[in-house]
Amino acid sequence: MSDEFKQVDREDPDGLLNPRTDPASAAFGTLGSEASSDLNWFFLVRQRVQSRATESSRYPWWVLWTLLAGLFALNFTFTVFVVALPTVAGEFHTSLTVLTWTMVGPLLAYGLAAPILGKTGDIFGHRRLYLFGLAGAMISAILTALAMNIGMLLFARTLDGIQGAATGTASGALINLVFAPEERVKAMGWWSLVGAGGPVIGVSLGSPIIAIFGWRALFWFQLILLGIALVVVSIVLPRHRERLDDEALRKSRAREEFKKMDWVGSWAISLSVTALMLGLSIGPLVGWTSPWSFFALFVTVSLLWVFIYRIRHTENPLIPPHYFRRRNFVMPMVLRACANFSYFGAFFLFPLLMEQGYGYSIPQVGGLSIARPITFALCSPIAGYVAIRIGERISAFAGAAFLASSLALFAVLTPSTGAWVIACALALSGLGMGVAMPSSSSVMANEVSRSEFGVMSAALMLAMQVGEVAGIQVLETVQQALVRRRGLEHARPGPALLATFHLPFMIGAAVGLLALASAAFLSDVKPDSPVQRP
Repeated sequence: MSDEFKQVDREDPDGLLNPRTDPASAAFGTLGSEASSDLNWFFLVRQRVQSRATESSRYPWWVLWTLLAGLFALNFTFTVFVVALPTVAGEFHTSLTVLTWTMVGPLLAYGLAAPILGKTGDIFGHRRLYLFGLAGAMISAILTALAMNIGMLLFARTLDGIQGAATGTASGALINLVFAPEERVKAMGWWSLVGAGGPVIGVSLGSPIIAIFGWRALFWFQLILLGIALVVVSIVLPRHRERLDDEALRKSRAREEFKKMDWVGSWAISLSVTALMLGLSIGPLVGWTSPWSFFALFVTVSLLWVFIYRIRHTENPLIPPHYFRRRNFVMPMVLRACANFSYFGAFFLFPLLMEQGYGYSIPQVGGLSIARPITFALCSPIAGYVAIRIGERISAFAGAAFLASSLALFAVLTPSTGAWVIACALALSGLGMGVAMPSSSSVMANEVSRSEFGVMSAALMLAMQVGEVAGIQVLETVQQALVRRRGLEHARPGPALLATFHLPFMIGAAVGLLALASAAFLSDVKPDSPVQRP
């Protein structure tokens, strides 16, 4: 095997290789061992598309657009299914409280699966993991559409969290693999566009589907989109092309590395994050001082200690300990956790604020709240290009400042505040997330080796999800506690109820300042040698 091929194979664990670097091509032809067999139209189309993609100077963008198609198919049901929850509750004769686990369950499954799947992608290949995630999402969509009882529905939605972990970690790793370090912030800007804009489009497309055909039709429609995305990914992203003896050696090494993985540490961090999110979820229901809440906290801290011990003493830790001494590895996670705390806490409180504080109707709240995700989606791609000129540190700092300002503005709303001020607060929130997120992702990716992009993506997304759950539960608990303390459970919308939102938004603004402080410690990505095009 030539030195050039060894170099590409080592640097590109996913095997997105240019056929011209394959030393076996002369012996086996363009398609290797497949050249001697009759190929159907799908394989012929795939070979032609892959050949054009890998030879194109814009190959990284081929990969990005392909992954974005999968992301849209996955996340467009994120918000619109909430609209159907009252209907689902009536059909299954259950409560909305029980149905909140259709959102909590996937978060817990994600936290449990992400670290292990991220490492699995690093070992066996992120393309394979991404396809596995899309296939799992199709199964989840089918089970959801066919659910006959609440148990089956909760199982199907929880399964959706596992495939979310697979596609989330694999897609982030694939983007970082194909883009040069200084170009990753652009890619992450477009990624955020679809991540934030997909649910908005989902509401526009999904609401009429639910109204006309019922909530189950939404998931049959998602199944079609997932099937299209699966075909596109299979066609555009090339598989690994090796000689048979090299392929056997590669698989043998991957299996050996998988066996040597620190399973104790991996399960410790997975269960620790899951226990933390579970404790945050049940805290408002059973009480923050209940034995169950304390037990969840005890499990979280105990397993976190096990994880820290393992990364310091085991031979093959899930995350090498030296990364935790790098500010560009640690601070992006702090930034994302704090930013998600503020953003999603405010996201959840906003409808209650408008209904209880100002007496807005649900359609009015929906029409006004769309300002936040639209601003998020539109600003993210622009922020990616701007960050290259001004630096990731300034970009992330500005985004965190916008977000903290938004929460502070919500905290001082009065009964006479006009709708335009509220719309500005929403736009500031979306602007903050859209500006800060691409930069924080790119600086963290630049700190890890190419063989550990999957684990890095998992760590960053876990930080985001913990922040999201904590923000929603903590700010809601504070607001509801103030309502009960002031005896306003049956009060009419007005100034008294509006005042109960000031403290939770101030807490959100304070956590936003922590995001601002963490952004100040980031350092810019320095231009490096271009990544070899797969």
